[in-house]
Amino acid sequence: MTTTLAKTVDITVERTIPAPPGEVFDAWLDPKVPGSLWHGHDKLIFNPQGDGLWYLLTLVHGRNGTPHYGRFMELNRPRLIQHSWVSPHTLGEESIVTVTFEKEGEGTLLTLVHSGLANEAMANAHEKGWSSILDNFSDTRVSGSHRLK
Repeated sequence: MTTTLAKTVDITVERTIPAPPGEVFDAWLDPKVPGSLWHGHDKLIFNPQGDGLWYLLTLVHGRNGTPHYGRFMELNRPRLIQHSWVSPHTLGEESIVTVTFEKEGEGTLLTLVHSGLANEAMANAHEKGWSSILDNFSDTRVSGSHRLK
């Protein structure tokens, strides 16, 4: 018997944020921060710790909404957040999102890698979605509309 591993696609999206890595890390994990992944959903279950579960539902995408869920695999402040990612847009298959925060000059290079996507079309759709999320997060941070205490 031969086992064949399915080929998957990874995407990478980067933004430079004009704040130190610890502040960007904290803002990324704060559901109260406009532009963060966790902000502004109709339902949110959020437990950002090792093996902590998360679930978000946004009803704007349809009457029943679009559920996304997973578990936090690694949190290493201020440099790394890794969690699984499952949604109808991954056809119910688990994929992995890794976000790193590296000091770059006076700011932070935020790099998001979404790995394990089933095909190019799925990867392109997720790249577009992540780009929009990172643009919103970056715009919020750049405009100074949110500063952590």
